Amino acid sequence: MSVRFMPSKWHLGTVRQWHWISSAVCLIGMLLFAITGITLNHADIIPAAISTEEINAELPQDLVQSFAVPENERSPLPNELRVWLSHNLSLHIPASVRGEWMDDEVYVALPRPGGDAWMSLDLETGDLLYEKTTRGWVAYLNDLHKGRDTGTAWRWFIDVFAVGCIVFCASGLLLLYRHTGQRPTTWPVVGLGLVIPVLLIILFVH
Repeated sequence: MSVRFMPSKWHLGTVRQWHWISSAVCLIGMLLFAITGITLNHADIIPAAISTEEINAELPQDLVQSFAVPENERSPLPNELRVWLSHNLSLHIPASVRGEWMDDEVYVALPRPGGDAWMSLDLETGDLLYEKTTRGWVAYLNDLHKGRDTGTAWRWFIDVFAVGCIVFCASGLLLLYRHTGQRPTTWPVVGLGLVIPVLLIILFVH
């Protein structure tokens, strides 16, 4: 004689709470990732709004001579240089960013979502060149979807968001199990959600 598991009312109430709370927390994120999934899938037909900003400047010689080339070729910029860039050119470079130091030049790569940037400083003349390229909001949101050059905080958000989606799906599965007696098409429909992508992978993905 088989015994069918029937969750208690308290258990179901808890599942329902987990389900609606996780859905509320993940709602905006799921919309963002769903929409950017479409834009990523059709990136070749969505035009990019490319714009480029360039800054040419010359640093004071006393500032250039105040710091020496570090022994490590990949080292952060000196604090006095970052302060000067922030105050005079509105270029805010975090202390964690490392430059590529050579005998007569330092190059700093500044990748970012939806674009790119870099800075080059001649250590002899003080000549500075900064260039920033942006590709528009669609590219920005697509890079958020991929976690490209978004930093540690956003990567943690993606991980926490993914856990929330798992809770949402798992609690929804338990609720489907609870109501399957009144809705006999529940499991065939759930099965379609598995069969359709598997068939597409087998037949069309090479």
